[in-house]
Amino acid sequence: MEEKGTEWLLFAVHRLVSWGASAAMIFGGIVPYIPQYRDIRRTQNADGFSVYVCLMLLVANILRILFWFGRHFESPLLWQSIIMILTMLLMLKLCTEVRVANDLNTKRRLFTDFDMNFFWHWSRFTDYVQCVLAFTAVTGYITYLSLDSVLYVETLGFLAVFTEAMLGVPQLYRNHQNYSTEGMS
Repeated sequence: MEEKGTEWLLFAVHRLVSWGASAAMIFGGIVPYIPQYRDIRRTQNADGFSVYVCLMLLVANILRILFWFGRHFESPLLWQSIIMILTMLLMLKLCTEVRVANDLNTKRRLFTDFDMNFFWHWSRFTDYVQCVLAFTAVTGYITYLSLDSVLYVETLGFLAVFTEAMLGVPQLYRNHQNYSTEGMS
């Protein structure tokens, strides 16, 4: 009888540790952006944060979700991608609001202008959402047509991982341009 109780306890501890690990995997990726978000909101200055970090994480996580349709992986990683996309959209919304409020330039830039000189420097949050939706629709359609190709699916997975691995490059470039890490969390 005592052995049955020990088994039950071990099962319960194992389940609890498994849930804790899954929660850490799902929400662990957004933790570094919480102080960054709070700092930008408090100072009303987003100059130290590169919005290209948001672009890279959005692309990487959209590609990872599309990869899931070709090769299923663990659910916590799928949820991590969804949570990260929502987090990056929140960061973009805040950065756009702060930049527009502090910008003296009356000329507004739009996604539909298709001006590559101002790519990812738009004046409205909705333009970022339009771009993300357009990217998701195009890559989603291509993925739908190519799901039978192992080469395509594996390339999609590689691009997702590679994009995420290069995440530090936009922030490094921004720091180099500013000759400073001021405002970076």
